[in-house]
Amino acid sequence: MPQWATSRARLWQADALRGLALLNMLAYHAMYDWVYLFGHASAWYDIWSPGCHVWQQYICWSFLLLSGFSFSLSRRPLKNGMVVTGCALVLTLVTVVAMPEESIWFGVLHLLGCAMLLTCLLRPALEKIPPAAGLAGSTVLFLLTNQVPYGALGFETLRFAQLPASLYARNWFALGFPDLTVFSSSDYFPLIPWLFLYWTGYFFGRRFWPALRRRVGTPPAVLRPLCAVGRHTLLIYMLHQPVIYGALWLGHRLAAG
Repeated sequence: MPQWATSRARLWQADALRGLALLNMLAYHAMYDWVYLFGHASAWYDIWSPGCHVWQQYICWSFLLLSGFSFSLSRRPLKNGMVVTGCALVLTLVTVVAMPEESIWFGVLHLLGCAMLLTCLLRPALEKIPPAAGLAGSTVLFLLTNQVPYGALGFETLRFAQLPASLYARNWFALGFPDLTVFSSSDYFPLIPWLFLYWTGYFFGRRFWPALRRRVGTPPAVLRPLCAVGRHTLLIYMLHQPVIYGALWLGHRLAAG
């Protein structure tokens, strides 16, 4: 299976895209905290508006596709999955204790950890699927099941069929069948549909790695800081909210005082 050649010879384009997605996430969460936690009105930032929704979806899609793409290039996918899952459990514990109104029960980090572990478990079967077929099938399944957590088959506002309410009675929120009358999570990315988007990235990597491996090397100097950010996404993700919240709290106090 393909792997990163060395720590110095990487597909820097993937690192740059990951870094760009991370910077977008920092900006998005900073605005969320400023508007919704500190109560400052914004003329343009509204998480229910189409523009903010597209922004948020770009961030999520980027991380999931790039993570799936990188799975086959990792030397230690099982260890990575366990580390990410552990960090996700820590995130749940911290939010439940410190910010119960913003508790995270199955967010993007939980999804990524579970996706890595499931892909490790199912890897022998997945590797038997031709990459092009897997890429097409995963994409179609993601588009078809995008609204399953909300009771329907379909993508965004285009819904094809309602699903039986009995599927949601047991509140299997991690799988994608939450009972929305009792379940809430400030960050929610269940396995259905998002595992299929992760596998879209996985099969994309298998399909196009032979062509992309020629681009492994050193990034241009102007993009090296962005690539450095992209190589440390988990650490930055775990630290970003306390840092952002603390900086905004200080700015809020200074502005008020």
